[in-house]
Amino acid sequence: MATKPHQPLSPHLQNWRWHATMASSILHRATGVANYIGAVLVSVWLVLLAAGPDAYGVWEDLNAGPLGILITLAFIGFTFSVSFHLLNGIRHLVWDAGIGFDAKGSNLRSILIIGGAVIITAGIWIVGGLV
Repeated sequence: MATKPHQPLSPHLQNWRWHATMASSILHRATGVANYIGAVLVSVWLVLLAAGPDAYGVWEDLNAGPLGILITLAFIGFTFSVSFHLLNGIRHLVWDAGIGFDAKGSNLRSILIIGGAVIITAGIWIVGGLV
């Protein structure tokens, strides 16, 4: 079967526009993966905490050095990841009930969920006195 050289395979891919719901969908998948990575980081911290003062001293030494900034950023990122995934998961539960499928409202809710996750993360870290 001969094909035309300039015929697109999927014409719909040339017509899409970026929107907040699309970003929210991709971010939901990414935060699902990040939650697993963050859970490993929290587990390492808890194991060192439970292993006693000498083992936890290793964690404190890591945090005192330049790696400590990266560890703190990883925990902040994990907090955002869990917050966003939770809020967006609630939206998915609402969708399962058949509510909220209108395009304009869905885009607005996507933006609100991302903003809400940022606010929750800031609240935990700033109000909690962790940074």
